[in-house]
Amino acid sequence: MTVNAVRLNHAVLYVSDLEQSISFYSRAFGMSVMAREPRANAAFLRLPRSGNHHDLGLFGVGAQPPRPRGGLGLYHLAWQVDTIDELEQARVTLAELDSYTGESSHGATKSVYGKDPDGNEFEVMWMLPRAEWGAYADAAPVERLDLPGDVRRWGGVRTAGELVPLAEEDVR
Repeated sequence: MTVNAVRLNHAVLYVSDLEQSISFYSRAFGMSVMAREPRANAAFLRLPRSGNHHDLGLFGVGAQPPRPRGGLGLYHLAWQVDTIDELEQARVTLAELDSYTGESSHGATKSVYGKDPDGNEFEVMWMLPRAEWGAYADAAPVERLDLPGDVRRWGGVRTAGELVPLAEEDVR
């Protein structure tokens, strides 16, 4: 039997400067601190439209040498937006914060990438409507993103609320 998870609930990061990281995630994602744990030098942040208790935990551990890119461990986190228009705005926001690192199309998902003050990489992604995945249902290419073209085609289409319903045998 497997763990019956439906999606990643939250992520926790070790950061060098807790206040600097809180400021970054607040400006980049509009997150707010919903709890602090001073004994652990930790803060727990929530996204503005989240129904979660918290979406991101940050534990301040002081300055450390950066992990080399491609080293073992977490590569990146992916934050989903509801519309392609929000992805376009995310690109602008990340550029304004000098955090933008790139973009790509993965077929069923469209993505922009950034990094936080400690170099932790993240993805902001929008997913095509499931009925439109077609050949991408079982593929994850890395292709050039045509964000203006995708905005023209998919502008206003909301997809973040789509979940795969459980099969009857999975409910038991």
